[in-house]
Amino acid sequence: MLFAEWDQEDALPVRYEEGIEAGIERGIERGIEQGREESLEMTARNALAEGASAEFVQKITGLDIETIKSLDVK
Repeated sequence: MLFAEWDQEDALPVRYEEGIEAGIERGIERGIEQGREESLEMTARNALAEGASAEFVQKITGLDIETIKSLDVK
């Protein structure tokens, strides 16, 4: 049987590293989601600029109508 003595002083750096890794992972996930949303909004802006209806843009992007209507189309 293996027995190791638990020592808080030894455990804290490990927990710190685990926290850093979890934070980085969460940040990457949020960045991917933000990029996805920005891409959908860019697609919506381009479609609206070409004369597509808000309903058609909703169908192709999945964005809600309020978001589509709030987009700044140039």
